[in-house]
Amino acid sequence: MDQAKTALVLGANGGVGGEVARALLARGWRVKALARKLAATPGLDVEWVQGDAMRRADVVEAARGVALIVHAVNPPGYRDWNTLVLPMIDNSIAAARACGARILLPGTIYNYGADSAQPLTEASAQLPSSRKGAIRVQMEARLHAAAQQGVRVLVVRAGDFFGPRAGNNWFSQGLAKARGSITYPGARGTGHAWAYLPDLADTMVRLVEQEARLGPFECFHFRGHWDFDGAQMVDAIRRAAGNPQVAVRRLPWWALRLLAPFVAMFGEMVEMRYLWQKPFELDNARLLRFLGSETHTPLDQAVSAALAGMGGRPAPRQVN
Repeated sequence: MDQAKTALVLGANGGVGGEVARALLARGWRVKALARKLAATPGLDVEWVQGDAMRRADVVEAARGVALIVHAVNPPGYRDWNTLVLPMIDNSIAAARACGARILLPGTIYNYGADSAQPLTEASAQLPSSRKGAIRVQMEARLHAAAQQGVRVLVVRAGDFFGPRAGNNWFSQGLAKARGSITYPGARGTGHAWAYLPDLADTMVRLVEQEARLGPFECFHFRGHWDFDGAQMVDAIRRAAGNPQVAVRRLPWWALRLLAPFVAMFGEMVEMRYLWQKPFELDNARLLRFLGSETHTPLDQAVSAALAGMGGRPAPRQVN
């Protein structure tokens, strides 16, 4: 096995983990994937290893002989972050220390709070407004401390994920889920950052392959699709659906607040509402200086592929 191009993906059954695995395979990497239940995922020709990201011995054993550990595992449904997230990142750090691999962490904008100055750069102060944001900050702090002790780390932060295999996310569960209408969580006129997963994954792997130029701890921002007024994504969904008159409904946040004591997921969603109440724009200038470009699929093409992946909706002609 060629360790220089062998990776272990934690969370390969998820949206971002699966997409990073596909990007690695497309660029000639050998990919191992840790999963509690071994089940073939269509189009994902990886070496499945049975194990649990919560068990350190499983992660360390699975990581033997790899050059990269992709830490893309998250608790399902927003639940149990306080008990699961930090132990899992500690296990990845231990595995990376044992085998000499670099850790790749798909980051989020949760690290930033409602008062964060815009646009967001890698040096922006991390003052989270949510419990999940605070945990994300702790994750990166632990990775930074590990980097000072010889573990190599790469963090790539991005906005809300969407794509043909994106799993549970705002795009599939909110905007595009309702039949005959679009449910939008934010206010018109407020910008929002979106990351098309195939583009994000390809950019991540391009960064990984610049190992000789990377320092012990590196962080980059992925700009993706910046919807500057909250209408660009809605209009792209309308075009992909072939109906410019599709109704747009506002997400009933008041109902989510009322039901939050009874439905844990709604409470978690309400906690993150601030991300829809003001713009959180990612500045990718450092990434562009380092790579020269960011992989970028035109919005209409990306939205069409995402909708088709959700339910076979007809796709419009590609925009070049």
